[in-house]
Amino acid sequence: MFDAVLIANRGEIAVRVTRTLRRLGVRAIAVHTAADAGARHVAEADTAVAVPGYLDIEAVIAAALATGARAVHPGYGFLAENAAFARRCAEAGLVFVGPPPEAIEAMGDKIRAKATVSAAGVPVVPGGAEPHDDLAEAALRVGLPALIKPSAGGGGKGMVLVRTAAELPGAIESARRTALAAFGDGTLLIERFVAGPRHIEIQVLADGHGNVVHLGERECSLQRRHQKIVEEAPSPLLDAGARARMGAAAVEAARSVGYAGAGTVEFIVHGETREHYFMEMNTRLQVEHPVTEMVTGLDLVELQLRIAAGEPLPFTQDEVRLTGHAAEARVYAEDPSRDFLPTGGRVLALTTPPETPPRDAATGGGAGGTVVRVDSGLAAGGVVSSAYDPMLAKVVVWAPDREGALRGLDRALGETGILGLTTNVPFLRRLVTHPAVLAGDLDTGLVERVLPELLPAGGVPADVLAAAALVFHDGLSPAPGADAADPWDVADGWRVGGHAWTTWRLEARGEVHEVGVRGLPRAGAEVRTPGADPLPARLAGDAGGGLAVTVAGVTRRFTAARDGDTLWLGGDGAAWALTRHLLGDPGDRAGAALGGDGVVRSPMPGTVLVVKAAVGDEVAEGQPLLIVEAMKMEHTVTAPAAGVVAELPVRAGQSVDMDAVLAVVRAGEAGA
Repeated sequence: MFDAVLIANRGEIAVRVTRTLRRLGVRAIAVHTAADAGARHVAEADTAVAVPGYLDIEAVIAAALATGARAVHPGYGFLAENAAFARRCAEAGLVFVGPPPEAIEAMGDKIRAKATVSAAGVPVVPGGAEPHDDLAEAALRVGLPALIKPSAGGGGKGMVLVRTAAELPGAIESARRTALAAFGDGTLLIERFVAGPRHIEIQVLADGHGNVVHLGERECSLQRRHQKIVEEAPSPLLDAGARARMGAAAVEAARSVGYAGAGTVEFIVHGETREHYFMEMNTRLQVEHPVTEMVTGLDLVELQLRIAAGEPLPFTQDEVRLTGHAAEARVYAEDPSRDFLPTGGRVLALTTPPETPPRDAATGGGAGGTVVRVDSGLAAGGVVSSAYDPMLAKVVVWAPDREGALRGLDRALGETGILGLTTNVPFLRRLVTHPAVLAGDLDTGLVERVLPELLPAGGVPADVLAAAALVFHDGLSPAPGADAADPWDVADGWRVGGHAWTTWRLEARGEVHEVGVRGLPRAGAEVRTPGADPLPARLAGDAGGGLAVTVAGVTRRFTAARDGDTLWLGGDGAAWALTRHLLGDPGDRAGAALGGDGVVRSPMPGTVLVVKAAVGDEVAEGQPLLIVEAMKMEHTVTAPAAGVVAELPVRAGQSVDMDAVLAVVRAGEAGA
């Protein structure tokens, strides 16, 4: 085993790899950029080295050599599937913890990969590929709808679903632009779209001694924008026979390229016939590897390290056992109610469910028969920006059966709180408790079909508004235990004859709510939310440092954090940002942000990818003005109304914050 390993990555995967290295007594070396100097993965490593960028191969190699590392673990993303990096490690005398460069190249090119595995007898989806095929002609040949994919990419980035021939030109342009920006290769392929598909993948392990095994499957059909959000193992679709057939196909795919290490073979599976087709092979550790670890009891990072050190696999295929069920939810910095647009901000407060020890095969699990695991790179005070992938953490639960795993996952998500930015945690809770998910009736289009059911109904809950008003009102009162103050000196609404009502104007998600408070929140007050009668209320701290708010005898607990005039409240996995407005403040900023005044603002923090207009252009309502890209996602920004582009203060390649002004369209001036 190596005595020191450099982790060429950041965030939750760097923290997760460090966890195994520490258990094995191996020194963990982190790399970081200037922006990440205070990140959690840096704090948890034994040694940390600053590099100009995570993709700077020479800087990463130099960091490894300078710190005495003998091996480099690339995690996933960044350099994990970069054959040139693997070769450069070998040239520098470092062991790359991953497959041979030739295997990375063979499977990194989707066109070549399909030809290779097809020759090995693995079924593939019908389609066409550049440069041999014209994509538009190939699409019509295989039949629409069809999927356009970058040949060099993965993770759903650049993938476009085309339903009609009229969509083809724009879809090809978008996919090629994304492919070039993300992978430096604009080559595309097209595949027949399998209706109602299941996305099921097989985990494989191969050593340098000719041994290849599979560790069963993972169900990855719950996706948004072709990216996974909830995974589980085993799949509720497969029986033992189907599992054996797909496992054998995955093993043959790995053998066909001389694979070594941990890898994943992804299949599209027909939901009714269970016919499977090879999609791609990921030549690295997968984000969703924890569910496989939980049902097998194996540590895949440890096995990666041992294989890279030249050791043979310590077990055979017949010795692999799958026990119980595991489910994982990916926590993203995104807003599901705004079409999953990325978000960002400073983490003001963070709570996670208590983790339990890893599953013990002898006892079957932790307390209550369940095991909870959280893989996270977050720390309070850290900043989430658009520079990296929006995934923040993974919440994983094992239980003896699928029902228990999903129920436990919902409970664990309810104990997850991230204040300071919007996340998808409430959306995930609704998803894992949706009737179709509970029944195992899954396919890759399910989330899109039931999306309205997964989004919050109505506005901010009344008890959240009440809690925020009580907190702001409490700031006007003397601190608990302080000397009694002259009532004329305390701005709490006190008047001769009692307390008067104070109205708090609270803005949340573009809406302003007026909430009345009368009295002293910690001694006993009344609160009046919109459309409701006054109710008795009390504010108190709880043992965990949060808030306990009692309204009409019902107590609810929140985590809380202040950011100037904005109060963040979190509870049951949800989070709300409520901004107080002083008297006379109209609180109508939402209209401007939405373009009601002709101001077009960025819907997310990111980079301006394309500018499609110029100052003086006449534009129609809905006409594309710019394309903003962030965290693997492109968003087209359109004109809010017909008119003339009066201002365009940004350029292609420029970084912008959320709500930054992108353009100003003077409505009604077109043709004047």
